[in-house]
Amino acid sequence: MADRLAGKRALVTAAGQGIGRAAALAFAAEGANVLATDIAEDKLADLADAFIATRRLDVTDPAAIAALADEVGPLDILFNCAGFVHHGTVLDVQPDEWDFSFALNVRSMYLMIRALLPKMLEHAQRSPAGVSIINMASTVSSVKGAPNRCVYGATKAAVIGLTKSVAADFIARGIRCNAICPGTIATPSLDERIATQGRLLPGGSAAARRAFVERQPLGRLGTAAEVAALAVYLASDEAAFTTGAIHIIDGGFTL
Repeated sequence: MADRLAGKRALVTAAGQGIGRAAALAFAAEGANVLATDIAEDKLADLADAFIATRRLDVTDPAAIAALADEVGPLDILFNCAGFVHHGTVLDVQPDEWDFSFALNVRSMYLMIRALLPKMLEHAQRSPAGVSIINMASTVSSVKGAPNRCVYGATKAAVIGLTKSVAADFIARGIRCNAICPGTIATPSLDERIATQGRLLPGGSAAARRAFVERQPLGRLGTAAEVAALAVYLASDEAAFTTGAIHIIDGGFTL
C-alpha cells in the first residue's frame, strides 16, 4: 500500500536514528511531508535524499519549541519519539538523573503537544479523520515492570497517562492521541546500552545482547521498521476510530 499519508504534514522528534528515523522515512514513503528533528543535526543530513526536511531541535528547550511552533503550519501528525533509558534501581538513580529522565521522556512531550496543539486543533476541524499525536511509551511502564528500569518505567507510565489525558480532553475536537509500547528493538541506542552493560558482565557485549534476545519469546529483537509500520497506521486515516490506546509491539515480552 502507498500514499496512505498523502498530503499530510508530519513532525518527528529524535529522527536522527532508530525508531524516529525509521518513522520519518516510512511517513515520507507513504506520501507525507515530513519535518525530521533531532538535537544531533548531523544525523539528519542524509534524510534530504528521501525528500525529508530537517531541523535541529532540543525537545527540552521551551524557547526552541515555541519558535518551531510559530514557524510551522498546522500538522496532521506529531510523533514524539525522543527518550532516554536509564539503567538502575530506585537506589541507583540519582536525583539529577531522575529529573533528566522526566525532562526528556515526559516533559518534552508535554512541551511539544502544548506548543503545536492549537494549530492542530484548528486544522482538525477541517479534516474528516482528524489529526494524530503519537507518543513513544514502552512495555516497561504501567504495562510491565523490568529490573533496573526504575525511572525509565516511571517516565513511560507517565507518557501513557499523558496520552490518555490528551485523548480524553480533545476527542470531540478531532485530535487522536495514542501511545506505542515496544519491547526490545534493535537500535543504535540499544547497541550503546549493550556495550555499556557488556563491560560489567562475564562474556562481555555478546552476553549482554544474548540476555536481551532471550527475554523476547519470539527469539529475536524487534526492528525499528516494524515499529514505524505501526506508527504509519496510527498516523493514517485507517486509525480514525483509534484514540487513547496503548499499542503493544513486543515480540511476546508481556505475555
